[in-house]
Order: sequence, then C-alpha cells, then structure tokens
Amino acid sequence: MLTWLNRDSLTFPPLNTALQEPNGLLAAGGDLRPERLIQAYRHGCFPWYQDGQPILWWSPDPRTVLFPAELHVSRSLAKLMRQQRYQVSFDQDFPAVVAACAAPRTYAEGTWITETMQAAYCELHRQGIAHSVEVRENGVLVGGLYGLAIGRLFFGESMFSRADNASKVGFVTLVKRLEQAGFALIDCQMPTDHLHSLGARAISRAAFAEALARHLDTPPALDWLS
Repeated sequence: MLTWLNRDSLTFPPLNTALQEPNGLLAAGGDLRPERLIQAYRHGCFPWYQDGQPILWWSPDPRTVLFPAELHVSRSLAKLMRQQRYQVSFDQDFPAVVAACAAPRTYAEGTWITETMQAAYCELHRQGIAHSVEVRENGVLVGGLYGLAIGRLFFGESMFSRADNASKVGFVTLVKRLEQAGFALIDCQMPTDHLHSLGARAISRAAFAEALARHLDTPPALDWLS
C-alpha cells in the first residue's frame, strides 16, 4: 500500500517498499519545506507531481545516473564547446533557470515544476544547497539546469534549451567541474535519450542506495563553484 506522509514527521518509508507500477512511487503527501526535501534526497527519493495532485515521492528502480568519468562528449559537441559560442556560469540566476525549466514544452502538456515547487527550490538555493547552471549566448539565457549538491553527489532536477545543444553544453561543463571536485555520481532520476547520449546509464535502486550511504556525508575535495 502507498504510504501517506505525516506532516509532523520527516520519515520516509524504506525504498524497497516503492511500488513496481507505477515504477518507484514511494509515498504521497507531506509538504515541500526545506527539511523534508533535503531528507528526501538523502533517503533516495524525489518529488514529482502535477498541479491538482498530492505531492508524490518517487524512487525508481532502476535509477538513471551518470558517473563523471563516463561522460561522453560527441565530436560535434566538443567542437561546439571549443567555439565558445555559449558562456556558462553557475548560480548567477537560479530563479530564471527554474522558471525556464517550468515553461511549457512543445512535447508535453503542463509542467510538474509548479509555483510551489519553484518557491521550494529557490529556498534551497538561498540555503546554498540547490544550484543552477546558466548558458548564455550574447548575454541572453538560452539553456541551463538546476539540482542539489549534497556531499559528493549532485541530484539533477531539470534542464532546458532554447538553442542548439545549449543544455548539453551546460551539463558537460557542470560534470567536468564536479569531477574535478571529486563528486562520485550525478543522479539523473529517469532515463532520456538526451542523457544516455551523454553517458548516463541505469543502476539498481540498491546500488544507488549504496552510493548515498558512501558519499552523502563526504565533503567535496574542492569548491566546485569557485
């Protein structure tokens, strides 16, 4: 049975109790206050729901991740990056990146990044936990992504692109920076062709839980934001 969260408790059910169908649905309810969101990621789950639904918490099996050393950069993407057509920055405009990720997509109806969700992650950004990558062309924001950094793990949430391969340039720049700082893994949550083309692959939920236990409380070797 699906667990409904008590607003007065930050405890999530064990990951192995998540439903098989839909894959990974672990719990419902609760809220998006910073303490609960941080606990969710530390536990191995994340919120994903549509407007009008209760908050739904997920821990899919398998889990899509990218190990920094396995990053794949195609020849065409490497050439684009050498051209320096885009300028990449970190944490320069977190609200704008989240708002752009929440904007309507031609291939999807609605958005799961609700106004409440945007406000929650902006608060995590103010606390120094959530981070953004901005990709600009001639000063105009054309791509980016955001996620959480805890220990030596980066939990990717969403990305957007308004120009050819802009989000890929931002993602590759982020992964290389994280690798230099000793990060062990980037959580990509769910599989997409976009992520697989960059080297992401599936691991079991159990293996993901092992990575959490090993790396959540280990600080990065370097300040990757500097």
